[in-house]
Amino acid sequence: MNLRTIRIGLRRGWAEHTHLLKDRKELFGSMIGTVGGFVLMILWAGDTPLEGTGVNVATFMTAGFLAFAVFGACLMTFPMALAADREEGTLLRLRGLPGGIPAYLVGRATTLLCQIAVQSVLILATGLIVGGVAPPRDWPTLIWVLLLGAVAVVPLGAAIGSLLPNPKTAAGILVFPMLGLMIMSGVIVPVTRLPEIVGTIAQVFPLYWQGLGLRSALLPDSMLAAEIGHSWRLPQVAGVLAAWGVAGMLIAPSLIRRVTRRESGSRLAERHLAAKR
Repeated sequence: MNLRTIRIGLRRGWAEHTHLLKDRKELFGSMIGTVGGFVLMILWAGDTPLEGTGVNVATFMTAGFLAFAVFGACLMTFPMALAADREEGTLLRLRGLPGGIPAYLVGRATTLLCQIAVQSVLILATGLIVGGVAPPRDWPTLIWVLLLGAVAVVPLGAAIGSLLPNPKTAAGILVFPMLGLMIMSGVIVPVTRLPEIVGTIAQVFPLYWQGLGLRSALLPDSMLAAEIGHSWRLPQVAGVLAAWGVAGMLIAPSLIRRVTRRESGSRLAERHLAAKR
């Protein structure tokens, strides 16, 4: 990958993002829908205090929805888009262009980061205006956790997208594991309120660590009473997210190369014929 490939990918990603903002259906489905669910949760239980922490549900859920915005975009939106592009023949066409696949991946990553930035701003604004949440107490930590969290799961999303059979079944395959991780990772309820084995398993996955880092930036230290080890563990947050990012970057390129090598005009024609039946 060279600078020219990166520039092409950045332009492609920005163009896709601006198109998304102009498409009302896509905008509602991918961005406004998440914020709408957040508003409903705040109106339903936002004022409820979390026992022994001095924090209400709205404040706690703001950190949780920020974490899930990154996780959902990278591990649902991205894989489904990758599977759709493979199904439509986009990856096959790009394979014949110099630097086509790397530029495509840079573009998709750029679109994702723009989407995450917009969703994060909307979620924070909603928390402040609707939920009465205090502004973040540590902006630098908030920003680096969001960025490192995205880096940790974008390659994983690419790997998942390359393995999905087709975009029609992608949502059904991904939605239940995503909901399970969301529940067990402490972004809806404090993980210490769940069985101990659940908290142990949750710490294997990046969603827990990103949620922990975001809570450290948004919540007062009184919330430590509901955290594992009663500490924000920011060095571990950085270490685990970086490790997931490195692992994904080592695995994803080989999987994507394998998928693109297997693509051919005859395979594409067979899929289109099967879809029409």
